[in-house]
Amino acid sequence: MTTKFPIVRLGSFLRHRKEFFTLDEMARYKRVRVQLHNQGIVVRDTVEGAELRTKKQQAVRAGDLLVAEIDAKVGGFGIVPAELDGAIVSSHYFLYEIDKTRCLPGWLDAFIRLGGLEDQVRARGTTNYAAIRPEHVFDFEIPLPPEDEQRRIVARIEEPATRIEEARGLRHHAAEEVETLLTAVSAAVFTPQHGWTEAKVADLCERPQYGYTASAAIEPVGPKLLRITDIQNGQVNWDTVPFCHCPDSEQYLLKSNDLVFARTGATTGKSFLIRNCPKAVFASYLIRLRVKRSVTPEYLYRYFQTPSYWSQITDEKKGTGQPNVNGKKLANIRVPIAPPDEQRRIVAYLQRVRAKVDSLKQLQAEAGGELDALLPSVLDKAFKGEL
Repeated sequence: MTTKFPIVRLGSFLRHRKEFFTLDEMARYKRVRVQLHNQGIVVRDTVEGAELRTKKQQAVRAGDLLVAEIDAKVGGFGIVPAELDGAIVSSHYFLYEIDKTRCLPGWLDAFIRLGGLEDQVRARGTTNYAAIRPEHVFDFEIPLPPEDEQRRIVARIEEPATRIEEARGLRHHAAEEVETLLTAVSAAVFTPQHGWTEAKVADLCERPQYGYTASAAIEPVGPKLLRITDIQNGQVNWDTVPFCHCPDSEQYLLKSNDLVFARTGATTGKSFLIRNCPKAVFASYLIRLRVKRSVTPEYLYRYFQTPSYWSQITDEKKGTGQPNVNGKKLANIRVPIAPPDEQRRIVAYLQRVRAKVDSLKQLQAEAGGELDALLPSVLDKAFKGEL
């Protein structure tokens, strides 16, 4: 980095704090973690002292530098904010007290967010578990102007940074509103009208089928193996789907218009409509449905996005409010059946709405990329002494 400021070692103003205490088993503690790629420190969870096996922990202090032992190579650095003072971390984190007469925490935080420390870890050329040790941090370097100049520049950085965060918040809120609108539209078009009927999935489809249990392979040893994790944002990149050895593949082969459902994990209950696919089977954590009468696969797929569907698979009995899907529950899902012409109209309408939503999301993503580029640009000027 070209800069007019003197370059100094972090060791000239950091002190490694190695202060562990014993947890009170009756007390509750906030645990924090450093987000990757220099995105700051957040709450991991809140736990009872009795829940943790390791009773010796460290308490963070506002303004400390917190370094993740394992994740430093991917930006695992952060300055502890005031609201997380007193939270705890394990021995896999290193804590450093900053001499504020030499370096303001806000100045070091700005350097971290620019990627200045992550770049230096990468430059060491180590990518294993022991990528960083406490003493390594002392050898990292930072441009360091006098305290008054640090304070002036940090104040100049805070204004655009605040506006950028506000813009990100508005963009996120807009994205949530778009999804809420799409949900409301789906609910409205599937509200039963005069002349509609109702049927269970078992009446409309073949018996639900569980997928094939196999290990994924990079080599083309057999058909592709579609897993839950291969379905992202309603799409599948078949080029990245692995293969598997499946001697009895015929009964598991996917065809156009098959519907598959996640039956476990974070996406439990979500469905995907197979349109065009290579020779592929579906993995054991997926359930397949094949439509046989009364509705089109696309109509049924669109219904599986509605609040009515989600309310039927929510596990209310356990009090968790979480989706719970198996073949039996899926077969018993009740579906409102519109006349054929109305089904086609509903599908076409929802396709148009989805296309507009996807277009809006693309614009939002592009705007997000521009926002993400703004702060690094400001920070780069700050450390070059151009603010």
